[in-house]
Amino acid sequence: EGSPYTWWVGKANEKHHYWGGSGPGIQKCACGIERNCTDPKYYCNCDADYKQWRKDAGMLSYKEHLPVSQVVVGDVNRPGSEAKVSVGPVRCQGDRNYWNAASFVTSSSYLHFSTFQGETSADISFYFKTSASDGVFLENLGNTDFIKVELKSATEVSFSFDVGNGPVELVVRSPSALSDDQWHRVTAERNVQQASLRVDQLPPQVRRAPTEGHTRLELYSQLYVGAAGGQRGFLGCIRSLRMNGVTLDLEERAKVTPGVKPGCSGHCTSYGMYCANGGKCVEKYNGYSCDCSKTAYDGPFCIKDVGAFFEEGMWLRYNFHSPGTSVKDLVSRTLLSSTDPEITAPDLTLNKEELSFSFSTTKSPCVLLYISSYTPDFMAVLVKPSGNLQVRYSLGGTKEPYNIDIDHRNMANGQPHTVNITRDGRDIVLQLDHYPPTSYSLPATSDTQFNSPKALFLGKVIEIGKIDQDIYKYNTPGFTGCLSRVQFNQIAPLKAALRPTNASSHVHIQGELVESNCGASPLTIPPMSAATDPWHLDSASAGFPYNGQAIGDGVNRNSAIIGGVIAVVIFTILCTLVFLIRYMFRHKGTYHTNEAKGAESAESADAAIMNNDPNFTETIDESKKEWLI
Repeated sequence: EGSPYTWWVGKANEKHHYWGGSGPGIQKCACGIERNCTDPKYYCNCDADYKQWRKDAGMLSYKEHLPVSQVVVGDVNRPGSEAKVSVGPVRCQGDRNYWNAASFVTSSSYLHFSTFQGETSADISFYFKTSASDGVFLENLGNTDFIKVELKSATEVSFSFDVGNGPVELVVRSPSALSDDQWHRVTAERNVQQASLRVDQLPPQVRRAPTEGHTRLELYSQLYVGAAGGQRGFLGCIRSLRMNGVTLDLEERAKVTPGVKPGCSGHCTSYGMYCANGGKCVEKYNGYSCDCSKTAYDGPFCIKDVGAFFEEGMWLRYNFHSPGTSVKDLVSRTLLSSTDPEITAPDLTLNKEELSFSFSTTKSPCVLLYISSYTPDFMAVLVKPSGNLQVRYSLGGTKEPYNIDIDHRNMANGQPHTVNITRDGRDIVLQLDHYPPTSYSLPATSDTQFNSPKALFLGKVIEIGKIDQDIYKYNTPGFTGCLSRVQFNQIAPLKAALRPTNASSHVHIQGELVESNCGASPLTIPPMSAATDPWHLDSASAGFPYNGQAIGDGVNRNSAIIGGVIAVVIFTILCTLVFLIRYMFRHKGTYHTNEAKGAESAESADAAIMNNDPNFTETIDESKKEWLI
């Protein structure tokens, strides 16, 4: 129940909670599928929490989620609790000529190969992608015999042939256009018994061969791919063309053929969606790549967080203009808002901003992010002394900054949190973690332009001139924790500091900035007391869950001692009353246990306590005793 403490991250930067031998959405290991886990109450062997090592292993084979880019493990801060994780290599099986492709750029261009030897059996398969409504895929001729596959219209693919008994044509009609610049698969087969044609997953067309007549397909001309004599040629891409099990090398032949290019442009049309988080798909020879330079992410698909751990006193400043550049060049190089290169820095204004980042910390108050300007305007994201988040805007027109306070949860709890802020004029939208976005509006008297932005600070504000008093107070000793995937409009300051880019000259760092994947940290379990920890060597007293130790958030040792004294006094008074009542009435005694609800179905007393009170680790309860009245 609830959030898992361990997961792995796949291709589209999605978290997955199923493991080797299981499947997507099941949230089990192989033993959970086979129902032979160490503890039948759980679906993974490692969930049994035994002192002995337990193992879960298996193959991850759901192609759309692979490869594994990260494995994130929680529940590792208990004494004696250990985990070992290994990820094997990704293995790809299939035809290495799968992407052998050619692009036909003129209607008269074609490739030619030796005569197709398909006298009694012809098995043809290929992929195509086009925006044209018709064209011939391939054709091979004989004296009267022939074989041809073509796109007859935007919704029709035809397979026709003649073995001497007259022309035969099979047509598959698609309910949607096949000229949608997406890949489509064609499979055509002919033998002495029947002929068939299939397109994608549409119902195939099948034609039985006549019981009498010719059965051999006799061809003499070359095999033409992409065109046929006197007919309109194919415009688009063909790849993975196989004739009777042999893959034709389209790319090699295209290199020496006018009007045909090796490989296939347009991969981004089909696969560009894999460039995540604003990454730009770039066409490459027989493939594509993702340009992550304008994002706060890294990796082949722009899904790897770029983050760093800040020690106390560290800070990073990103100047919106680099040293040595003229103020006149500021606008076009900072990717902020204006496109007029004649605007100078004091005249630069922002009517909207997009800010996103992730952080985790256990200390408050602190300044997470601050954007200064050449004017009194500023924007800040803070953690208040209470641990609550605050967004502060000062754009002029009001005596005090406009504050957005998020009071419903403590953000300084050591867990990773994601912040997304968008402002467009007077409208502000804030999304925190996975909560629904919340809309706010600047006061009617507030200006809506952020005038002359100067620099962005992370961790601490080191700025010349007057700064807001609260920010000044929160500025000491500074932020301690993790910041990752920080992006302000098109600027990624952390990435500029950790990766050599054109923007690196804009960055100044105080302290040693160490890259970390702390932005992907999982939820963690609070430390358990030695008495309740099954891994602790001296767990003989595990039946008494609270061995006089302070437990939980905000409960210190003094509170525990005072509570213990009060409990002893109350217990003494109760014992005195019991003896008085027993002496006065001398009724027959009854045996009573103050058991937790749900004890009947629990396997142990500890389990019953846990079932009854989910917050048992934060409560000191000396009353769970047994006595005889």
